[in-house]
Amino acid sequence: MTWQVGAVRITRVVEAEIPVPYNPESPFIVEAKPEALRPIDWLYPHFVDEEDRLRLSFHALLVEAPGIRLMVDTCFGHGKHRNALGNEDMMRPFLEDMARAGWPPESVDAVICTHLHFDHVGWNTVLRDGVLVPTFPNARYLFGRTEYQHWMAAGDEDQQEVLSHSIQPIFDAGLAELVDCDQRISPEIRLVPTRGHTPGHVSVVIESEGQCAVITGDMAHHPCQLAHPDWVTPFDSDNTEAVATRRSSFAEWAADQRLVIGTHFAAPTAGRIQPDGEGFRLIS
Repeated sequence: MTWQVGAVRITRVVEAEIPVPYNPESPFIVEAKPEALRPIDWLYPHFVDEEDRLRLSFHALLVEAPGIRLMVDTCFGHGKHRNALGNEDMMRPFLEDMARAGWPPESVDAVICTHLHFDHVGWNTVLRDGVLVPTFPNARYLFGRTEYQHWMAAGDEDQQEVLSHSIQPIFDAGLAELVDCDQRISPEIRLVPTRGHTPGHVSVVIESEGQCAVITGDMAHHPCQLAHPDWVTPFDSDNTEAVATRRSSFAEWAADQRLVIGTHFAAPTAGRIQPDGEGFRLIS
């Protein structure tokens, strides 16, 4: 699946697609109960299946712009939390699929992680001869300074494990670069802060030849949050800020009709946002 934004080509490579049923004891999105989803008819069948399960996709977005090949988020990674949301058999041969799409690891110029949760940094490294080394040896790995400093100081054991196997080896190899939340990566690519899911979360804006697109990251996990920006996930660091970010971002993106590419949105994954009642909807 690919999109063209002016001179920039964006390719989706999927590691896993997982249906998530509502679990009242541990909901993925707290308010996304079947009876709340059914009135949002445009979610079916692409984003919610016939059993009222949320369809989630875990994919990287490969951005080819003049002078740079940028990878946005690196999914789970081999042997790293790959059974977190479902059966190991759901996982696809990610690096092989990247190569088939014309993106072998050595061809990547830069990697940006929208935030540092495990399902966005996993393929940063691979195990070779018992040592974790950068998967993309010719790439600059760009980490948000605010995000990195927050998690380095946090007393979160699970997140410290993520840093140790997917972030620290990049610093050890001299390939890491800390960037600001509004950093410009190239003439066509820049970051924008979309805080709330994590303190230093960013989305990626692509602008070329009068066209515009945005890669969301986890400021929205599922299109149902377009219809209800106030629907929250237990994984957000700050629910109040996450809701405010969704409301302001969706309004801006609806106004300028940019292409919105969801980091966890199942196929068709991208579309334009339109106001719809008190919320929004995605027109693919």
